Amino acid sequence: MFARQLAPIYDLVYKARGQDFRVESELVAEIVRTRHPSAASLLDVGCGTGEHLLTLGRSFGHVEGIDLSEPMVKVARAKLPGTPFHVADMRDFDLGRTFDAVISLSTAVAYLPSPRDLATAVRRMVRHLAPGGVLIVEPWYFPEAFLEGHIAADVVRGGGRTVSRVSHTRRSPESARVDSHYVVADRHGIEHFTETHVFGLWTREQYLDAIAGAGCTAEYLPDVQSGRGLFVAERG
Repeated sequence: MFARQLAPIYDLVYKARGQDFRVESELVAEIVRTRHPSAASLLDVGCGTGEHLLTLGRSFGHVEGIDLSEPMVKVARAKLPGTPFHVADMRDFDLGRTFDAVISLSTAVAYLPSPRDLATAVRRMVRHLAPGGVLIVEPWYFPEAFLEGHIAADVVRGGGRTVSRVSHTRRSPESARVDSHYVVADRHGIEHFTETHVFGLWTREQYLDAIAGAGCTAEYLPDVQSGRGLFVAERG
């Protein structure tokens, strides 16, 4: 997943598909401030290209990001020089400090292979929370909202590129496989590549159990983040 070809066009594709990183980040900042008015530090787990941190860095005095994809982190570092970014697995990272808020957006946790791995990752996130800190996790779609055989198609332009994307989704017992084909044209020529993303198709209760297993009680906020909602918890 996240081949080197996708990282340079990731922001272009997802903004064109309707993802508003600024609005999502402002909502996250508001949620954190409501529960922890003095929060000054934030860690973004599965930060991708760092697009959320562009806005969150203006709301919190210190921000950091981690992601498993080195090409995505490379884009984030170029975008936000001076901001610490780490190439790491969300199941076993150790940054040697805690934060007032730890977030995981853009359904990053759904790339984990099982609910057990989800629980492991959430425990790791909570270990990086200071007392009173706020945890925010964005799930992927719950099983009852999944659309079998969904086809998506987009053509977007920007930054001297034209990108076409076609994807198809199919279901297995606890996951969904999204196969995507990209054609990218710029002044150098045309490139074609494919990506396969497998998302955990887990229930709301499985997410809540993972957070409870880390010692936190979460609430679910529906109808935000493109309808996927957010889980919000605090470290006592």
